Parts: sequence; C-alpha cells; structure tokens
Amino acid sequence: MVKLFALSIFYKSPTEARLLKSTYDLQSFSFFQRSTVEEFMTFASKTIVERTQLAMRQSVKQEAYMCHVYVRSDNLAGVIIADHEYPQRVAHTLITKILDEFTAKISSDVWETAAENSIDFPVLPAYLARYQDPKEADALTKMQNDLDETKIILKNTIEAVLERGEKLDDMVIKSENLSIQSKAFYKTAKKTNSCCSFS
Repeated sequence: MVKLFALSIFYKSPTEARLLKSTYDLQSFSFFQRSTVEEFMTFASKTIVERTQLAMRQSVKQEAYMCHVYVRSDNLAGVIIADHEYPQRVAHTLITKILDEFTAKISSDVWETAAENSIDFPVLPAYLARYQDPKEADALTKMQNDLDETKIILKNTIEAVLERGEKLDDMVIKSENLSIQSKAFYKTAKKTNSCCSFS
C-alpha cells in the first residue's frame, strides 16, 4: 500500500540540521506508538539532512521506509518518509514544491534561528493528505499511467488481429470487393513478411 508518513523542512547549518516545520500521518500505528514513531522519524530525517551534501537529492532505505531528501544550495532541506511503493520521482517533486512554497512565504532571514512552533506554514498537512495518492497528486504520473493503459489496449488489439490471421486470409481470398491485384499484393506482402513472425 502506498503511504506517506512524514514531511519535514530543515535548515542545514554547518554543524547541525534545525527542524523548521513538520507534519505526520501516523494513523497506521497504534495510539501508544505514535509519539515514539514520530520521534524516530524526526531523528532519522535530521540525521539524513546532516549527511546530505548541498544541492543534492537522495533516497535512503531504512527498514520498511524510504527517506527522500533534498538539500538545496541555500541550506533549506526537505524530507519525505514513505513506504517503498511510493514513487521516488513523485516524492522528489513534492519536496521541490514544498521548499519553493516555503521560500515564497517564509523569509530566509529567520531560517537559521527560528523554532518550529514560531513558523506559520499551515499548508504542510494539506500536502501530506493530498499526496497520499501519488496518481492524483502528480499530473505527470497520472498522464504516464494513462499512456501505459493505452499501450496495453493497443497491444491487446494487435494481438487480437494476429490471432485471427487465418480467418483474415480466408476473407481476402473470398472477398468480391478486392481486385485481383489487391489479392495478389496481399499474398506477396504475406510471403515477403513471412520471415518476421509476431507470435
């Protein structure tokens, strides 16, 4: 099952990563585990940001989770924690969107010193909810899925026509609507292409 668990924004200083804003969806954990899981996810996110170079993206596997991180050249970093099925490209697209919006709303002057509770960035939980389904959230993923479905339909249609090859031969021979030249062309084309089998 595709699942997003956490979105976090950090400021990476030379010595540590400072958490600026975060949101979690931990409903799949028992009530008594949630605070521990949140604490671990925050710790893992902070550690990964601190070990990621500036202007670099990476995805790190941690047991049943994937931690996707992007540290921009201006020291702003975003982390997504998801399951292994969540598409990596969608995760990194989301990180980029969130960091761009954060930059537009929160002045870079406060990044280095601000505490999480002092930053007003209420859209983070909405992003977490919206992007739970990567197909709905990412237009490119949705378009790619539509293209994949089209390919499957085309493939099935071609296979259906090839399976009827013998019947098509009979129809060509019996057809009164085809001229002798057309029938001869069909036979010649079939002989010419007989070296190339589609089945």
